[in-house]
Amino acid sequence: MSYTILIVEDNPHNRILFRDVLTFHGYVVAVACDGNEAITMTRELMPDLILMDIQMPGMDGMAAGAILKEDPATSGLKLIALTSCAMRGDQEKFLAAGFDDYLSKPINTRELPNLVKRWLEGADQP
Repeated sequence: MSYTILIVEDNPHNRILFRDVLTFHGYVVAVACDGNEAITMTRELMPDLILMDIQMPGMDGMAAGAILKEDPATSGLKLIALTSCAMRGDQEKFLAAGFDDYLSKPINTRELPNLVKRWLEGADQP
């Protein structure tokens, strides 16, 4: 089965990197550049997993994630926060906001496919 992943990232270099790594591992990848586009694309595609940047211009990832988690149609989707915020307490803040997991940037491209696989295949979650 081919899983669909939505990458929400405002940095074009990160979008390309994440897309290329995940495509190489056999995933179908769609990309959005901001929170508004993420909401629209999520409702259209209903991806298996969303990797959401937190700090974006316009609607940030926290606001977009809250909208998706409050919508009954999208509330069950797996949502992973991507952020350069790696301070003490950040992970707890993102989990409390409804994200299923947290990944700090810069992303380790060797770990990214393992994290994605773990969430998509329902293995024990962190």
